[in-house]
Amino acid sequence: MTSDHRTGPPHFGSERDMLRAFLDYHRDTLAMKCAGLTDEELRRRSMPPSTLSLLGLVRHLAEVERTWFRRVFEDHDIPLVWSDEMDFQAAYDASASTRAEAFAAWEAEVAESRRIEREAASLDRAGYQPRWEEEVSLRMVMLHVLLEYGRHNGHADLLREGVDGTVGA
Repeated sequence: MTSDHRTGPPHFGSERDMLRAFLDYHRDTLAMKCAGLTDEELRRRSMPPSTLSLLGLVRHLAEVERTWFRRVFEDHDIPLVWSDEMDFQAAYDASASTRAEAFAAWEAEVAESRRIEREAASLDRAGYQPRWEEEVSLRMVMLHVLLEYGRHNGHADLLREGVDGTVGA
């Protein structure tokens, strides 16, 4: 990994500011875990038969961002980035993917998520989660996505260590 350029979350702040900061911190962590690696290294799988790789995680988290922000708050029928059949596993197979392709999609979805969050009057904004056929709050969505990043950044730690031995934040 290159140097750590992440901005740590504040120790005090409003609920919204804290959620936003921790989510951005985890987004930056994913990018940092992938920094300095070639496409081939980013595609390196964890262990057979799993297709899990760092690039697969980037692709999956693009789907997470799209599913939990755009599909819930704007377009319930927008397809996934890599699957028309709502197959979340499709994103993990990055065997034909590149850093440019995966990061472009992820960064575009992160930008949309940030826009949706900033335009919402409050964390109580209700959206509709089509998979559950229920309404959910922006607060719940931000917490859910934050937990997704936390879990997958743990995977990224192990994947990065497997690629080049790098450990740490």
